[in-house]
Amino acid sequence: MGSYDLLADLPLEVEGYELEGRERDVSSGFTRLSTIVHLRGGGEEGQGEDVTYDGLDHVALQDAGPILPLAGSGGFADFAAKLDDLDLFPAEPVRDVSRLYRRWAFESAALDLALRQAGRSLGDVLGREPRPVTFVVSLRLGEPASMEPVRSRLAAYPDLRFKLDPTESWDQELVDALADTGAVDSVDFKGHYHGSIVDQTGGRDLYELVVGALPEAWIEDPDLGKPDVDEFLTAHRERITWDAPIHSMADIEALPFAPRMVNLKPSRFGALEAVCAAFDHCAEHDIGAYGGGQFELAVGRGQIQYLASLFHPDGPNDVAPAGFDDPSPAPGLQTSPLAPAAAPTGFRWG
Repeated sequence: MGSYDLLADLPLEVEGYELEGRERDVSSGFTRLSTIVHLRGGGEEGQGEDVTYDGLDHVALQDAGPILPLAGSGGFADFAAKLDDLDLFPAEPVRDVSRLYRRWAFESAALDLALRQAGRSLGDVLGREPRPVTFVVSLRLGEPASMEPVRSRLAAYPDLRFKLDPTESWDQELVDALADTGAVDSVDFKGHYHGSIVDQTGGRDLYELVVGALPEAWIEDPDLGKPDVDEFLTAHRERITWDAPIHSMADIEALPFAPRMVNLKPSRFGALEAVCAAFDHCAEHDIGAYGGGQFELAVGRGQIQYLASLFHPDGPNDVAPAGFDDPSPAPGLQTSPLAPAAAPTGFRWG
């Protein structure tokens, strides 16, 4: 059976829901807002987290309150079908992709609730044993770029591994210093972002600088729409991995060449069925996978760590414990690999 087939018929009773706002300053230089969905029924509560990036969308959702007609009984798949017919945004979202993020919040809350009502854990239903999760810390190095964010974290946590976002202010001195740390597992060129605070417009010179200095690092989301970049990276295709373009199994199949590795962010897929299809597709086609975060502030971070522990525990998972995205991480944070911490019931980690 496929992974989703094992979950689709879980009985689910929904009586209502509540919304909880969260807010925190994070390392990419912005204030992160998220919304926790508390879905209730049968004396249990399921939680999911909306990681929509635009604060206005969270304000509109929280101001509107629990107005969606979600109450009812059936299987998990019946609840998912109900979401197909509902607009989860009381006002038009700033970005259309946010519809997927919010869909994931409600579906993950429903999955958590269904499992709690059944008295079972996600790993139990899927027949998978949670395993220790390796992770990287995702960072931007400021403008102009500086070694300080890496250096300060390594001083406190010497064994950290990193996923870094190159920008045009990176220079030879910086990349040489990064190479000397031996701690960079991947570099994210953000080649598929447009109109965001993380857009990266560097050309072939930046790719040559970074890819040459960090020969062991994965190359995430290069902009192959630039012919000179595509030409240069032809010799490095075995290191290229994809994130932002991946919203479905079909997107994996449509990549310009067969990937060795992809970043599977559940919130980018929206529906649990689509997430499970991607996991199964990668396993069937011997494609490596790792997970990625979206600056989750609460239950959402644990849920992506849980999925990583079941499906891709050994990859360069961008699922570091939340404190590492603080401007100054506190001492005492969990280090990699994360020990399995699945709750006895539900879709919770820790």
